[in-house]
Amino acid sequence: MRNIVIIISVLGAVLVAPPRSNSQSTSPSQGQRNSLVVVFKDGHQQRFPMSEVARIEFQASPTTVSNAEQGRFLGDWKVGDCRGGYFNITLNRDGVAKKNFGSPNGNWMVVDGEARISWEDGWHDTILKAGNRYQKAAFAPDRSYAEGPSCTASAESSKRGPI
Repeated sequence: MRNIVIIISVLGAVLVAPPRSNSQSTSPSQGQRNSLVVVFKDGHQQRFPMSEVARIEFQASPTTVSNAEQGRFLGDWKVGDCRGGYFNITLNRDGVAKKNFGSPNGNWMVVDGEARISWEDGWHDTILKAGNRYQKAAFAPDRSYAEGPSCTASAESSKRGPI
């Protein structure tokens, strides 16, 4: 959490800092001043108009997770859809997630003892231990993990094991 605060502080300083002067550059246009520029490790840049940015999220860095910790979540899960129905999620060892409801493709990793799944449509789910059972928490695309889930439902492992 401390790293996220530091990163956000640095990002905030960058966003409010005046542009560096450069004898070769001209004054930036209004569109350039109201944009977020991401500079990738290979040096290329991508500009995003601030009017199109809803929020900036920093995902946790993947940490080394024991096979036992990852193994708790591997396999098939029957989870509630928060409307009284169920659907299936499969979590594979390679970090690929599949489901038979909504957007079927995603990625997952273990963070803070829970399986965090990011789906292609922007929804994200967690599967976590709640007492002596598991539960699934669903987060709408406009909600962060810190804001809490949009809904929670049961999660039951129907076939666990290495995949």
